[in-house]
Amino acid sequence: MQHKFSSSVKMSDLIQENHSLLLVISRFGLHLGFGNQTVGEVCQNNGIHCPTFLAVVNFLSEDSFEVESDYGDISIETLVAYLSNAHSYFIDFKLPSLRNKLLEAVNQPDQTFPYGLIFMKFFDEYFSEVKKHMEYENEVVFKYANELVKGEKSPDYSIAVFRDRHNEIDSKLEELKNILIKYYPDKGSNHLLTEVLFDILSCEIDVVSHNRVEDYLFMPTIEAFERKYIAK
Repeated sequence: MQHKFSSSVKMSDLIQENHSLLLVISRFGLHLGFGNQTVGEVCQNNGIHCPTFLAVVNFLSEDSFEVESDYGDISIETLVAYLSNAHSYFIDFKLPSLRNKLLEAVNQPDQTFPYGLIFMKFFDEYFSEVKKHMEYENEVVFKYANELVKGEKSPDYSIAVFRDRHNEIDSKLEELKNILIKYYPDKGSNHLLTEVLFDILSCEIDVVSHNRVEDYLFMPTIEAFERKYIAK
């Protein structure tokens, strides 16, 4: 199957084609300043497993993505590192930044609407939910995956356990977004709240994309590895 991006595509062209891939690139530990290097050259120079990088960027860029070779070309270690970096981005940077902007917006002196506490309550509940969800993945699921690669399969755990409990974490953000849209203040400056709402919409898309990578790339890759492990 011909995918949208290949190792011969210039990394700068990949970013120009899909700006949202900037976040993906950073989560692979890559930094800007690629010059005219191709995707393959950048990955090789930075010790990144190129087929895994391409699997992620193509998965997020194509409407109907299919993994070749039954997930055998995907590096579990590279994919786990990518997902772990995404968790750090959400927990340590993006959500705290969003909270600060929301708090500033609802604390403006010209804002007289009574919804500030409601907004902050919903956001803090969402932040707590995301943190708990991602810490479980970091401490249990990703640890299991990395040990599996080393041939240390736990008899008490499988990726099926994670699949059964992998709940969506974007529902609370959806509620906050709807509250902001429905109960926007009709007086005072709306610029900060408008910016916060835009950032929330962007974050919602990012979280959904992250969940899709876990559901349709990470979990099937681990399941395929488990089948090979059991067959030995």
